[in-house]
Amino acid sequence: MSHEHPHDHGHDHHGRSAGAARAAWRHRLGHLLKPHSHDAADKVDRAMESSRDGMRALWVSLLVLGATAALQVVIVLVSGSVALLGDTLHNVADALTAVPLGIAFLLGRRVANRRYTYGYGRAEDLAGIFIVLTIAASAGFAAYEAVDRLLHPADVTHLPWVAAASVIGFVGNEVVARYRILVGRRIGSAALVADGLHARTDGFTSLAVLLGAGGVALGWRWADPVVGLAITAAILFVLKDAAREVYRRLMDSVDPALVDTAEQALAGTPGVLGVPALRMRWIGHRLHAETDLLVAGTLSVVEAHAIAVEAEHRLLHAVPRLTGATIHTDPDAAEIHAVVAHHR
Repeated sequence: MSHEHPHDHGHDHHGRSAGAARAAWRHRLGHLLKPHSHDAADKVDRAMESSRDGMRALWVSLLVLGATAALQVVIVLVSGSVALLGDTLHNVADALTAVPLGIAFLLGRRVANRRYTYGYGRAEDLAGIFIVLTIAASAGFAAYEAVDRLLHPADVTHLPWVAAASVIGFVGNEVVARYRILVGRRIGSAALVADGLHARTDGFTSLAVLLGAGGVALGWRWADPVVGLAITAAILFVLKDAAREVYRRLMDSVDPALVDTAEQALAGTPGVLGVPALRMRWIGHRLHAETDLLVAGTLSVVEAHAIAVEAEHRLLHAVPRLTGATIHTDPDAAEIHAVVAHHR
């Protein structure tokens, strides 16, 4: 955190120095009554906790989808359904997307060094790209299977079992999707949210098998591939949303509402005259901020520092998942000119 200020005057500060000192004492008193640390170690602990939540979500997803695929494999062997086989393979592929995300979460735990000064949180964004590509491949695979079934119709036997496997696939994927999206949004992981959206598309793909089986039962052999094409279109819509989310993270996009909240917290700090600049960015599922604060030009370095500490304290409390803030204090140039003119 940078708290720069070149001025240190001993004369009257128009009451602002006293106000800054009172703010510093309130800050210290608040910590005595309700201890709260913003040390680097505590920030790492919070980041580690969010990474553990992400890893837990991945393990739960892998187990649920693995069990779902195992049940579907049994029914594939009994029914000989090619459509169900494709859905099963799709679920297996979705379960395996936990691998790059797991690697990303493990990398994100590594401490920053002189080469990667911001740490390894961006590994999650790389995993997000892999997941988007996987969703795109899923859409292509679904389209290929549907077209191939239209060109080469095939009989499906044991339709009740196929229908049951379809429902199992949908329920398993929807449970995983809800859990991944919930955890991803809580810890701020765009990659995990994208993976949850991918699981949701796989659930609808499983339902396509159910609708297709129903159509085949009515004698409509074309029903299965037509529904498959419709699901391909749905996958493309989800692909658009997931790609947009990952793209925004790669471009350092931040919700404007978070910026507004941060500005209000900084501007409300006693001794802050303005917030000329504020920059925020996501690094993995951790949010970082850099800001310039305008303070009285007659403040001492110690007083300006106290204001910056209080501003950081308010900022970390106001903005969820914010783990770091670099704060620079700038003197009010107009006030400096006024003081210089007065001394002349």
